[in-house]
Amino acid sequence: MAQVGIFVGTVYGNALLVAEEAEPVLQQAGHQVTIFEEASLDDWRQYSDQVALIITSTTGQGDFPDSIAALFHAIKDQLGHQPQLQYGVIALGDSSYENFCGAGKHFDQLLQEQGATRIGELLTVDATEDAEPETVTTPWVEAWAKLI
Repeated sequence: MAQVGIFVGTVYGNALLVAEEAEPVLQQAGHQVTIFEEASLDDWRQYSDQVALIITSTTGQGDFPDSIAALFHAIKDQLGHQPQLQYGVIALGDSSYENFCGAGKHFDQLLQEQGATRIGELLTVDATEDAEPETVTTPWVEAWAKLI
């Protein structure tokens, strides 16, 4: 099975909660999982030919939480083509804001531009509809685990 790095961008802890809920689901499907709360570019590189799951909330006007912003910019500025990378994205946001789930969408766009392969669809979770995001994310992770 796959080695999965879960890269978390969180402010208030919801994205980390989703990651902690996803970990046993992926493990039960036979995958090896590591969660990174404040990942470095070296952490990311460990998964360059493996599988990355980005779980991030969005702040301000579609901005990244501090815990993942540096990683995004390092990937953008220091890495180029990543054709071996497979990934998924769970984007948390609030649809009452103009740039709903902007951080997750920006991460997805960057990885697409770098030639990585997204597994499954990008999942957007709306805080105005789903107060407990894991009720939406856990079924998605269960299905995603079968695709990797």
